[in-house]
Amino acid sequence: MTWTPLRADLVAALRIRRHAVPRSVIEKATERRLAGDWRGACAAANLDVAFELDDVADRFGAELASRLADDLPHFAPDLLRWHLPRAGGGQTTIAPRQVLGLARYGGGARAAALQVVTPRHVHGPQRPRLVVLPWSEETRDWTSAPHMFDARRSGDLLKYCGGGDRAPFFHPDGTPLAPEELPASPPEGGPALHEWAVLAYERGDVEAAFDAVGIDFDLTGDERYPRWLNAATYASAPVAPALLAREIARHPGGPPPLWVAVRPYQELVVRAGGKRTRPLLRPVSRGERAKRAVELPEHRWRRLPDLDLLRAGMATPDELHPLVAAALFPARPPASGPPGMAPPAPTRVRCGGEWHEVMPGGLGLLMPHTAEERRSEAAPPAPGGRVQGCFAVQRMWRRGGGWLPRSLREYRREVFLCVQHGDTEAVLRLLDEGLDPFVRDGRRRTLLHQIHLMDHEALLPRLLGAGLGLEDVDHEKRTPLHVAVGESGSPEVVRALVEAGARTGVRDSHGRSLQKMIKGYGRTELEWLRDEPKR
Repeated sequence: MTWTPLRADLVAALRIRRHAVPRSVIEKATERRLAGDWRGACAAANLDVAFELDDVADRFGAELASRLADDLPHFAPDLLRWHLPRAGGGQTTIAPRQVLGLARYGGGARAAALQVVTPRHVHGPQRPRLVVLPWSEETRDWTSAPHMFDARRSGDLLKYCGGGDRAPFFHPDGTPLAPEELPASPPEGGPALHEWAVLAYERGDVEAAFDAVGIDFDLTGDERYPRWLNAATYASAPVAPALLAREIARHPGGPPPLWVAVRPYQELVVRAGGKRTRPLLRPVSRGERAKRAVELPEHRWRRLPDLDLLRAGMATPDELHPLVAAALFPARPPASGPPGMAPPAPTRVRCGGEWHEVMPGGLGLLMPHTAEERRSEAAPPAPGGRVQGCFAVQRMWRRGGGWLPRSLREYRREVFLCVQHGDTEAVLRLLDEGLDPFVRDGRRRTLLHQIHLMDHEALLPRLLGAGLGLEDVDHEKRTPLHVAVGESGSPEVVRALVEAGARTGVRDSHGRSLQKMIKGYGRTELEWLRDEPKR
């Protein structure tokens, strides 16, 4: 497969499934859910519950609270995490500042909804909040997608993504359809219609893809549109024409204008009803961006990433979330879930006229050099001198930001994806297996810089004991405390860093102090830090 925007989306989707919802999280959350412990399931899936049922009863009534209590034991937070919208642009983090309405309860003045509030900061802790609040204008409607969070309805995913008794492009046992089994002409409906439209779309024949599902697609005739808009641009996006057609059909008489945000500055608007015999889909003009229409949630127009990954050969049915695999492939044995990190492989480095094998381990990098050679290279180089070969790689491993061989770069990426998604258990295991605690990521951040993403009570003593510094700085001259304050670290982790001795009078390369960030980001829960003596 050549590298395209869709390929980049698939690589991100694969990383999300392996690191944002690892097998250990699925297993623990499932075990707690089946035991009737819905709060324990949420804790296992890094979902913070921000309500008490007694408080819900007091505010919204006992009947509403009772209905909610009946539903919560079937809530699958790990499944929700699997399907949550992502930040895009190749990132694996959850799309920030969204409110997703999962279920409505009651009516009138005392109506409420079970909702998920996604993290405030795109690079902050990946811990959404589960709340019960009145529906608001900010709430995005997920009530038609219980298969994405309710274990009782997870099997509906098959019908949602294609209808019929099989998933598009696959047999019920998960084996792919042969090329001759795919439709050769536009079919009437079912999985074959999805297949026909997607194949036409991927060929770049976007107009034919939408025509097959009864939608007119027009890229011409309006000079307000940017010139670079064309069918090939949209053909690289994971749009499912049949899904969009079904969404339009949900509104008798035609829906209000619908906004499909394919990518930033790549949006489509659907207009239907009135004198039109068929819905019209066209790019949003510059003028229309100021008066945004109803934005469709991604799952209502996007192809299921799991099926795209399987079609591309980047995953197997056994590597899907077990509830997802059971829904899509009912004739297949239960899935195991996403695989863990593969052990690091050795990589060859040119060193002193020879090829040496280097790999992570031994509290650093394992390489064929004596202790004396290591001590010699650890000394600062002479003026004008350069560190080369194995020791140059070692230096970049611990400094971050520079060139690394591909296999080391990928391994480092996987380590910090575990960190980013709060997989403390995986990070502790890697440290036990010999991961260098001084490794830095591409932004020159140490594990201590990202302690706010993990369980600091388990990791902070371990990292400080290994010798990581509270005043080490990243590419923006930020210390771990600076990062925790600026990127939504909890008050508990901020206090723990201060009590460990972190300096509070620091400024980053932009001149931002802790006090300025507390005020600028509205972090009123850290007001106590503004009054701390500067040191």
